[in-house]
Amino acid sequence: MTQRRTLLDLVLTVGFLAVATAIAVAHRSPPSGYESSIYTGTPTLTWVAFGLALAVAVGVTIGTRGWYQAGGIALGGLAVTSIVSLPVIRNYHFQGMGDSLTHLGWVRDFVQGTMQPHELFYPGLHAVATTLHLGGGVSMERALLIAVVLLFVPFVVFVPLIARDISGTGAAAGFAAIASWMVLPINNVATHMGPHTNSNALFVVPVALFATVALVSRRSDLERLPLGISPFTVCLFLAGIGLLLVHPQQMINVVVFLGALAGVQFLAKRRYDDHPMVHHPSLFAPAVMLGVLFVVWAAANARFRRAFSGLVYGLFSRDIGTGSTVGQRSGSLTELGGSLLELFAIMFLVAAVLGAIAALFILATWLGRTSLDPDGRSYVTYFALALVPLGGMFVVYFLGTPTMAFRQVGFIYVVLTILSGIALAHLFGWLAGPLTTPGANALAAVFVAACLVLTLVTLFTSPLIYQPTQHVTEQQQFGYDTALETRADERLYAGFGYGINRYGDAHYGTEAGSEINYDGGAGGAVLVEEFEDGNYREAYHGADYYFTVSAYDKARELEVYDELHHSEAALEGIEREPYVDRLISSEEFTMFSVEGTPS
Repeated sequence: MTQRRTLLDLVLTVGFLAVATAIAVAHRSPPSGYESSIYTGTPTLTWVAFGLALAVAVGVTIGTRGWYQAGGIALGGLAVTSIVSLPVIRNYHFQGMGDSLTHLGWVRDFVQGTMQPHELFYPGLHAVATTLHLGGGVSMERALLIAVVLLFVPFVVFVPLIARDISGTGAAAGFAAIASWMVLPINNVATHMGPHTNSNALFVVPVALFATVALVSRRSDLERLPLGISPFTVCLFLAGIGLLLVHPQQMINVVVFLGALAGVQFLAKRRYDDHPMVHHPSLFAPAVMLGVLFVVWAAANARFRRAFSGLVYGLFSRDIGTGSTVGQRSGSLTELGGSLLELFAIMFLVAAVLGAIAALFILATWLGRTSLDPDGRSYVTYFALALVPLGGMFVVYFLGTPTMAFRQVGFIYVVLTILSGIALAHLFGWLAGPLTTPGANALAAVFVAACLVLTLVTLFTSPLIYQPTQHVTEQQQFGYDTALETRADERLYAGFGYGINRYGDAHYGTEAGSEINYDGGAGGAVLVEEFEDGNYREAYHGADYYFTVSAYDKARELEVYDELHHSEAALEGIEREPYVDRLISSEEFTMFSVEGTPS
């Protein structure tokens, strides 16, 4: 026994030293310019060290119990959090296009005083970043990246705690912890690892789910605050407020989850006289309380009203769902030598497999084929039946605004991460019979290790999934800032497949620059056919325009898309035209002034 403990101490020490080595090597290897893939840009030694740490974490988490298992869970959580933190560790200036730049603009609004936090529908992430900027003296860009990491941590902490509360076993806690390291809620379709509040809120959801399970499972006569209030009710309320401030869509999902559980409790009390659900405290009041809080917050917000109107419009528009978009993307992938099936396998295979395992586990639980006690079966039933209204919301979103549907999938996979962890514990526990415990543990380690590799290689966007890493270099942002500051005569901007509007948000502030017209409402990108034909005058509807192109644009259009839309020849040809002047030029950003068609 002493030798085994000494060996485990040594193994865990090696694991934590591996994480420290990975972080140190990554920190000493900052990017020298734009990186189209954070995976290839990060030193190989860093990935080897992270792989060693995760291998140790998986082995110890599956093969031990008690404090050593806790050490394995802590090691794996630290390793995955460090991977999530790579943009911070490697000193990325910023990470994230699109919404991320708009969120950076809101942070700038808060700092400048253009907007107060209560004026924004979901100010949580931005308020944390503003505090880090003003209190810690770091740049706004870096503060926002650090805030993303801080909001990620609850996910790897609370998922195993929930599984432990539901099943009462260390095995379920361990497998749930490993499932959390796969970060299944991120799908890179509508949820992303970076400053993206809807995605960031997903990682806070387990706090609310833990408070819910604890509220139901703990004895009310032993844990009470003054006035007879359960501390877990307070925790649930605070978690709900946190979710409301980070992103209300995930908060309303928690309300639906609680409402579903309250409905199940109501039906159980009408049907059974002696069932664990009959003795559980009702979740009706917390559901109503958080629902009212959401309604009060949302009713006065114009952004919510616009989003709701868009959903309703989408439901009644003729082009229902994503059929046309899927068809276009399928054709584009074929031209690039890929396929939707291949992309699905890369991005969703692990999620689909674990979802199927969770579904079979739910069925086995209802058939009485698991070792869960009556309380444990009740909790699995709660979670399973809550997926019904959550799935219904997915269908509504899919018919109205498909992007919201894939965000809904993110929340569903928070729930499935917990259930799949418990399911894996039962599956490999059952296999210990015919295979022996060491054999089942070895098989489990190989299986989850393969899942970890497949999921972590798609945690960030990269050319592997036909999306370059959204790395914003300092030189690139400086180029856009200069372009915005030197604008003359309200001339429009047109980009090389990507417009300047979001950089305008980041530069001026999203609210401060809301009245600025950057692209004349024409999309903000040059017209592909005209540009490729060399008709640069007509490439932006015949208007005079500034043509902007960044290293990110070149990587996306020329390398990842392999000149599917834009060619290098057309990009080089614009410099030879007499009506084109180069105004800004650097390795990361170039801007030309192009005269449109003479009137």
